[in-house]
Amino acid sequence: MRDLTRVSNSHSDSKVIDACSLFGMMDTSGGRFSGADLITAIGSMHDRGNGLGGGFSAYGIYPDFADDYAFHIMFLSQQAKAETECFLESFFNLKHKEEVPTRDQQGITNPPIVWRYFASVSPEKCGKFIEEDYVVDRVMYINTCINDAFVFSSGKNMGVFKGVGYPEDIGRFFRLEEYEGYLWTTHGRFPTNTKGWWGGAHPFCLLDWTVVHNGEISSYGINKRFLEQYGYKCTMETDTEVVAYAVDLLMRKHGLSVEMAAKVLAAPLWNQIARLPEHERKIMTTLRQIYGGLLLNGPFTIIVAHTGEMIGMTDRIRLRPMVVGEYRSKLFISSEESAIRLIQPELDKVWLPVGGEPVVGSLQNPIKVQKEATAC
Repeated sequence: MRDLTRVSNSHSDSKVIDACSLFGMMDTSGGRFSGADLITAIGSMHDRGNGLGGGFSAYGIYPDFADDYAFHIMFLSQQAKAETECFLESFFNLKHKEEVPTRDQQGITNPPIVWRYFASVSPEKCGKFIEEDYVVDRVMYINTCINDAFVFSSGKNMGVFKGVGYPEDIGRFFRLEEYEGYLWTTHGRFPTNTKGWWGGAHPFCLLDWTVVHNGEISSYGINKRFLEQYGYKCTMETDTEVVAYAVDLLMRKHGLSVEMAAKVLAAPLWNQIARLPEHERKIMTTLRQIYGGLLLNGPFTIIVAHTGEMIGMTDRIRLRPMVVGEYRSKLFISSEESAIRLIQPELDKVWLPVGGEPVVGSLQNPIKVQKEATAC
């Protein structure tokens, strides 16, 4: 019998714009679990991708280096590796370095050299920079000035693992069942307007912010120009990159809440703003005036994660699917409900969120577990 699990795009469509698969899972109590369930869940949505990109982000996986930046870097040559290591030793206090463990995996061919480096930053090296801005500046330098080197993960006590291939194969390639974290996201890619390459797979990461995305950002050009005013350099050749940098700018640098950032990215229509109470109308108008260049046009579903928090949202009219589930202290966000129920058949709650409204899971506000009734 034909192996239908390996068939993708059976109708030979040249462009499938509603594809890509997303999945996120977080234990809001802080309990850690392996990546095995994520591999299973994203693998069940195999037909949403075409094998040109898959990846995972995981939080809480490096407890022995929890206070150090974990740089995951891919190299295309030993010369690039040597030059990058010299750069890191000059600008950081390098604690430990090693090749990221992998295994031979069918479907994964010609991988780059992938190493990880754990490093801290001393105040005297930061100079005029805030520490996080210092790290961002150095990451941008490596990605734009050192040939054949690419930093694809740069947060503390977290890591991104990604490449060209189906996501379930990428997960096995990086041996993610051997890691444990309290928050995981994963993505299966079906590129629409950009090529498939190892750096272009999702998640996209800057510091501890990661983004996975299903959709098409038609406002990429203006979003990119707006972000470049603040020193961000878009080097990954895909529209999703601007979402990661926009979240970093809005929430880390400018201090906006999740709810306010959502109103920037998926802003209400002007005629909706006009009908709001005066106080809300002034706030929404101000956000549109200041951050108009960060409005995301086009259909999208995104899962944003950073230390202690997972956020899911869609465009304001839900042109891409997103379903949310809860079981005890765990929060699930997925493109398909079936992927959630495959690893957690019983759910306490499942729903389709309102377009443009964020769903947030947080260690600071864990899901309250309902006590089970006891028999008399």
